Amino acid sequence: MSQPTFYNAHHSPVGAFATLTLGEPGARGGLGHQLGAPAGHSVFVGCQVDGAKRFVALPFFAEAASGDEDRYQVEGAAERAPSVLSSFAEAEIERRLTPSLDEWCAGDLRFRIVSPPWSVPEPGSDAASEKAALLPAITAELTLDNSAGTTARKVFFGFSNDDRTQGMRHLRPESGAGFAVGDSVGVQTDHPKAWTANHFSVEQILLGEEPGLEANMLGETTLLVAEAAPGEVLTLRLAIGWMKTGWVTTGLRCRYAFTEHFDRLESVLGEGLATWAARLSQAELMDARLSPDGLSADQAWTLSMAIRSHYGSTQALVDESGRPIWMVNEGEYRMMNTFDLTADQVFFELLMNPWTVRNELDLFADRYAYHDEIGGQRAIAFTHDMGVANQFSPPGYSSYERPGLDDCFSYMSHEELVNWVCCAGAYLAETDDTKWLNARRDIFEECLQSLLLRDHPDPEQRDGIMSIDSGRCEGGAEITTYDSLDTSLGQARNSAYLAGKTAAAYAILARFLGSDEAREQVRRALKTLADSADAEGCMASVLEEGGHGSRIIPVIEGLIFFREAGVLADWEKDETFVGFLEACRRHLAAVLKPGVCLFDDGGWKLSSTANNSWLSKIYLCQHIARSMLGGGDLRAYAEADRAHNGWILNPDSRFWCWSDQMVSGRAMGSRYYPRGVTSILWLKELR
Repeated sequence: MSQPTFYNAHHSPVGAFATLTLGEPGARGGLGHQLGAPAGHSVFVGCQVDGAKRFVALPFFAEAASGDEDRYQVEGAAERAPSVLSSFAEAEIERRLTPSLDEWCAGDLRFRIVSPPWSVPEPGSDAASEKAALLPAITAELTLDNSAGTTARKVFFGFSNDDRTQGMRHLRPESGAGFAVGDSVGVQTDHPKAWTANHFSVEQILLGEEPGLEANMLGETTLLVAEAAPGEVLTLRLAIGWMKTGWVTTGLRCRYAFTEHFDRLESVLGEGLATWAARLSQAELMDARLSPDGLSADQAWTLSMAIRSHYGSTQALVDESGRPIWMVNEGEYRMMNTFDLTADQVFFELLMNPWTVRNELDLFADRYAYHDEIGGQRAIAFTHDMGVANQFSPPGYSSYERPGLDDCFSYMSHEELVNWVCCAGAYLAETDDTKWLNARRDIFEECLQSLLLRDHPDPEQRDGIMSIDSGRCEGGAEITTYDSLDTSLGQARNSAYLAGKTAAAYAILARFLGSDEAREQVRRALKTLADSADAEGCMASVLEEGGHGSRIIPVIEGLIFFREAGVLADWEKDETFVGFLEACRRHLAAVLKPGVCLFDDGGWKLSSTANNSWLSKIYLCQHIARSMLGGGDLRAYAEADRAHNGWILNPDSRFWCWSDQMVSGRAMGSRYYPRGVTSILWLKELR
């Protein structure tokens, strides 16, 4: 795939739930904070045409760029400035995206945004590193090469404010210039030749013919401007930052962790400029780590987009007691630490900052565990999420789950129970944190007993598969993370997808509890799955009488936790496990065919009976197929990778940066989403 030009991407600090979303033409990006969609601001990045009172800019602004001056001149419309601003033609613009850098070049203008991923140290371990990692700012570089110019030319960066609760203000640093929207978001440079100007019309600012704009505050558009002399190459280093003090959540009152290091917006912007060079070095370091040689252009682009969208949803908080809370918000839905996303994001978080996984598991265990009734006995489970839109839900309840349903919004008790065990196993494999294991052993033991009861209260009738719905369903039926798909993947009871993950959970419990009963349950589950295969080698999607008749890919999904939780070596020579691996190979060979689990463009179709295919799960299953089932090397899926990126770049999709739920190649749900970092597993194939 040649590098595309126009699509939105996140540019976000770590843990601030903030983003400069940019890349789609028009006012379709902007500086957002705690939003589930792009802010919809006009962003102005451009320069003056040599020898003319005309200006060109990257096309990230609305064509009608004048403001609401008429509200102040009630007996006649304000005189409009002539149209002097146009967009660069698409053919003039080149773009390069990496996990840390996003760069546009157009003519003699270059604009580069620097937003590197950071590994956040465990709170309390290293204050200086924590301050650097959690700085709620990104940096940028705007360069105008006027070395061949014959006249002085302006270069500018700014945006329009649509927040009626806060107006624009000018910042007066000791060196350079800047502006802000109240105390929430701002931009600053340290260049001594720069100034700011505010007006209703971007045209009037650029023409510079009206006096006093350096002090005006009524307009909704502000630009940071500098002028390059003939023969000069002028570069503005920019810091773009966010600030929000005080309590930002309810239910469980929390503030942003960055407020322990920064008390106002000016301190954020100043630190961004003071550490500008260090942040560029960090970007180069992280690009080498997260986008190494060996990935195809399609895969590198996928990973860059996914990492950016993940950080756009992250939130590092501190509660009233001083306890750190790591939060990943669920994209457009803004649900907090949705557990079935956590189980897919765990591989990335363990690579970057393993303590955050333990932090999430502890909060689920301490506040969001509950006991439902299975066969007259109490059984532990965990909620689907911790709340929504900065509102923590009550202990033991999610914002999502409701009784009496059998599809979307029903309970995911078994799914989240399995996810707690699988994430805990992966965390222990990465950290060897025996102290935490010993402190949580009672939860592990409760999880084992709960899994057994959900198979069947009578040990003689167990087959390793979840077959009893939670009492909280009240006559409804449990669902899986695939809540918007049909029964082939959406139903929890006797789900083949969920059976594979359940087997992995049993294997983890067998390792850490030394349980023979858990070990036997692994064999039962894997045998049940393998025995369901038909004459073509396809395992059933629903393991009950009558089945469902569909073919699914995620029957293989649970295999990842055998490896990532460090228990694969316990099973590599086990006859039942070896037989299941072979069954998975036959199954994939049978389903990865056009008209079954492949779309016409070569993209993967998770279920043969649903056109809703989730990219995060496709990335995961691709990795399992290649690395655990001998399904080809990293580049063996070029056609599929090209198709999947085409879905993101579909004109109906690219506004949303990275999205998960793709219906026939268009983003229809789970947009602006953090879950695509399952693609980080691809890097393990390069070792």
